[in-house]
Amino acid sequence: MRTGKVIAAPVRVIRGRYDAAATNRDNARHWSQADFTSPDAEADAGVRRLLRARARYEVTNNSYARGIVRTLAHDCVGTGPRLQMASGDDSYNADVEQAFAKWSKRVRLAAKLRTMRMARCQDGEAFAILTDNPGLEDSPVHLDLQLVEADRVTDEGAPIDENSVDGVRFDAFGNPSAYRVLLHHPGGADSDGEAMIVPARSMIHLFLEERPGQHRGVPEIVSSLPLFAQLRRYTLAVLAAAESAADFAGILYTDAPANGTENVEAMDMIQLERNMLLTMPGGWKMSQVDAKQPAATYAEFKREILNEIARCVSMPFNVAAGNSSGYNYASGRLDHQVYRKAIAIDRQIFTDDLLDRLFPAWLREWTLVSGRTPKGDDHTWFWDGNEHVDPLKEASAQVARLGANTTTLAEEYARQGKDWEVEIRQRARELRLLKELGITQLEKPPATPEEDEDGRD
Repeated sequence: MRTGKVIAAPVRVIRGRYDAAATNRDNARHWSQADFTSPDAEADAGVRRLLRARARYEVTNNSYARGIVRTLAHDCVGTGPRLQMASGDDSYNADVEQAFAKWSKRVRLAAKLRTMRMARCQDGEAFAILTDNPGLEDSPVHLDLQLVEADRVTDEGAPIDENSVDGVRFDAFGNPSAYRVLLHHPGGADSDGEAMIVPARSMIHLFLEERPGQHRGVPEIVSSLPLFAQLRRYTLAVLAAAESAADFAGILYTDAPANGTENVEAMDMIQLERNMLLTMPGGWKMSQVDAKQPAATYAEFKREILNEIARCVSMPFNVAAGNSSGYNYASGRLDHQVYRKAIAIDRQIFTDDLLDRLFPAWLREWTLVSGRTPKGDDHTWFWDGNEHVDPLKEASAQVARLGANTTTLAEEYARQGKDWEVEIRQRARELRLLKELGITQLEKPPATPEEDEDGRD
């Protein structure tokens, strides 16, 4: 039997190098603020308070910032969500839908949702308490949404609790169990530090969770705040250059030696009148001040920085700027596809985290006060549809999709924020009345100038 020493094979150590992980004198300053903190430590109470204050200041004083925040809320919420019941009982469905619509109007549900969307954008989060409002005397359901600003949800002045993150308390499984809400805003004159504890089942908390384990939100426009400041500074610099040039109509200069011209006092001013000829002292010439400002590139700078600003909320430039002069039909539709997807996600957040928690509470109270027998709470929410840039092309596309059985009437009406059953019944009544009155309708719309004789583009 042969024996001997076992010789281990040499181990090769392979080390990969990432340029982004290297620190040198060229990038040290750029990465100096990078840290390794947890999401809650990165956005602690002091940081979030400062970011909220700066975001609110910019939205208050910058028309573009205000327009972006408002447009985002208007496009997301619109005129408000509409309920469609699917219990199988048409009479019960109609009664519930009608009662909920009246209640929504009474408590100004759409306006509160728009406020919450604006707060989520500029404050980072929105809070609303499900509460009983005795002031709703003319409504059978007294359920209401009480909006709470993010500053009021805090642990400031409370004992340290390791299971709490700035006013949000958690159970052993990481679920929110309660919220500590100040009775008065900490920035108000009547602030006294008193607080109430709101159970999690009664609190709606909306924020964008961008990191796992994040429990409080930061403003969605936080990455754009320095850009808003740059835009304002650049605008003021261009304006100052134009004003400086306008303040000086001209300047006298000479190429002659110091003693070879008539004496002219330094910085002396000459009053000029319109449509007059002017003579200069011997040896002197007159020239107009040249406004050294980047007037030709101001529009490009403004467009690029607004495009970068609006990117953080997935908003296209023409929506953020309120200007579509540089767009054509194709580019407009392409840019809006990403924006519409972001709006759809925002609406789904409202549906899952607010409406689907609000509706069961409303339905329980309505069932009790109305005496109706519950028949389930299966339902769907409809939002405002998106208007098409070219309605005729969209109608042709709908006909093609329906003809190819790649869509349904319910889906097509849902794109417009409408209930297909209501619309079909209404159309049937209209057709019966047209037939009764002997009014004929066109089988095909008249051709537009863009169509040829065969009706094709």
